[in-house]
Amino acid sequence: MKASVIVFPGSNCDRDAAVALEAAMGAAPIMVWHGDSELPTSDLILLPGGFSYGDYLRSGAMAAHSPIMREVVRRAKAGTPVLGICNGFQVLTESGLLPGVLMRNASLRFICKDVLLKVERNDTAFARQYAKGGVVRFPIAHKDGCYFADEATLDRLEGESRVAFRYCDASGTVTEEANPNGSRRNIAGIYNETRTVLGLMPHPERLADACLSGTDGAKMFASLVETLH
Repeated sequence: MKASVIVFPGSNCDRDAAVALEAAMGAAPIMVWHGDSELPTSDLILLPGGFSYGDYLRSGAMAAHSPIMREVVRRAKAGTPVLGICNGFQVLTESGLLPGVLMRNASLRFICKDVLLKVERNDTAFARQYAKGGVVRFPIAHKDGCYFADEATLDRLEGESRVAFRYCDASGTVTEEANPNGSRRNIAGIYNETRTVLGLMPHPERLADACLSGTDGAKMFASLVETLH
């Protein structure tokens, strides 16, 4: 399996993602600079967390127009799996690969803490090693993490089973109290129509090693290796 991690100016989780991928794949991913126009042959493309271009204009908006994103969009539309984490999720919405937008948190504050997520489905390349309906723990670290879309789009995501993860409590119940940022319908991550693109606000790569106090995130990378190797 070959993976590429796209690095933007302001990315700060690119190395974390690379470490998690290497642990799962047994080989280091290729780090691709945002200014490149060519992308190596890749079974997986990962857009990491961080603050691309300092979040100027709005989060992910400038990164979506980086030269490499033209090739990322082309590969995604051709079926190459793409995982966008945190800022990467923002870039995916800004580039049109996923619907909706990530807005300022309802609290208007930066939030950094662990959250609980309900796994909505486990029949995709990203979630095979999770239990459907199970609860996992991932960290969040964002100020613009409130997922917003209009009601018609939200209904379409629900009807097409494209919600990947929701913020929930320890029992897996989706509640307002468990929602850290005000995201519509507690949405923490969504798929595209073919389930080959996943945008996820929490950080699986930050809990992918027992030394980091948890391994729930490692299962996402193991799922990808299991499916794509």
